[in-house]
Amino acid sequence: MTTLSLDTARDSELLRLATAGSVDDGKSTLVGRLLYDSKSVLADQLEAVESASRARGYGQADLALLTDGLRAEREQGITIDVAYRYFATGNRRFILADTPGHVQYTRNMVTGASTAHLAVILVDARHGVVTQTRRHTAVAALLRTPHVVLAVNKMDLVGFAEDRFAEIDDEFRRLAGSLGIPDVRSIPLSALRGDNVVDASTEMPWYTGPTFLQHLERVDLDEDLTALPARLPVQYVLPGDGSLAGQLVAGQLRVGQHVLVMPAGRPATITGIHRLGAPTENARAGMSVSVRLDVEGDVRRGDMIVAADRIPTTTRQLAATLCHVAERPLAEGARVLVQHQTRVVEATVTSIVDRLDLATLEHTPNSAPLAVNDIASVVLDLDEPLAADPYRLIRGTGSLLLIDPRDGATLSAGLVGPAFR
Repeated sequence: MTTLSLDTARDSELLRLATAGSVDDGKSTLVGRLLYDSKSVLADQLEAVESASRARGYGQADLALLTDGLRAEREQGITIDVAYRYFATGNRRFILADTPGHVQYTRNMVTGASTAHLAVILVDARHGVVTQTRRHTAVAALLRTPHVVLAVNKMDLVGFAEDRFAEIDDEFRRLAGSLGIPDVRSIPLSALRGDNVVDASTEMPWYTGPTFLQHLERVDLDEDLTALPARLPVQYVLPGDGSLAGQLVAGQLRVGQHVLVMPAGRPATITGIHRLGAPTENARAGMSVSVRLDVEGDVRRGDMIVAADRIPTTTRQLAATLCHVAERPLAEGARVLVQHQTRVVEATVTSIVDRLDLATLEHTPNSAPLAVNDIASVVLDLDEPLAADPYRLIRGTGSLLLIDPRDGATLSAGLVGPAFR
């Protein structure tokens, strides 16, 4: 495997992935092995791990220590968070969100997987698909994560048995299919030994697919955001010529294109586009640009420039699926701020319709206040109109946050539209 030069790193594709698994399934060891065998560990980090391993009486480096810097904090209750790792190979750059495995930290997987291209669901080959596996898979489906890897770990503890792997693979694919997950790759491995993590295993000749890292390097990231309707949330109105700056979250824009400024629905034509200080004729999803329109005034931060022929829904009443992330409860009648891209509006939680049990995937009518980690369908009454798309159609303009207006604390992460319906 090749190392990555600075110039190559700038140009190579970026894959965002999130790892999830039950406690003691070996997730920390898998991530540590991935970093170690891909030569993504600095010398001083490795030295510290080797020293700590010797102090614990281990005969070799405990690679789990490479990713367990947050474990002590978790055990002491100091902080619970997602740990992000950055590494690269000669083929691709990676941002890995390492999420806690405990059931009470479901909200952390929502945070880690919210922007992921790929979710890694780890299972212990001895135990197979368990309740927490179902929860993590349901979260990946809820967030419309395009790709999922089932990492069947500890194959050495089941004698590298092909039939055991096939049994787990079959059960998981049935689960993924019921949730509408479009792409699943199952990989048998032993993170402790390194089998099929970076290098192919000699113990499982019956498996002819890619190793874990090979799949991460090869998985297709061509999610064609440019084919979606154009959506440019206005982040800033530039002084002087009044150009509108922001990041194009979906679709394409071009000079001469007819657009609407939402939520007012005001028609306009693009007369100029600048990117990195230079004029350009067009822009595509992911680019930060400034655009000039043939109309002046009445456009402000929080407005959204959209394709005139494919417009979002503008409404004052919004149905959403919330994952409640705050320790403080959220009850019907609560006043909140809804942040949708660059727009913030005041709103009321008029009704809590039901709750989603991630273990059974059943919706249960329940209007009691939301507690931390609850996932529920709600209705929001907005004080001002909001232009939004269903999350299942456009992730960027189908997501929102609920904020406590008293102190600015984040209460819930939301998806426009119902869950799995």
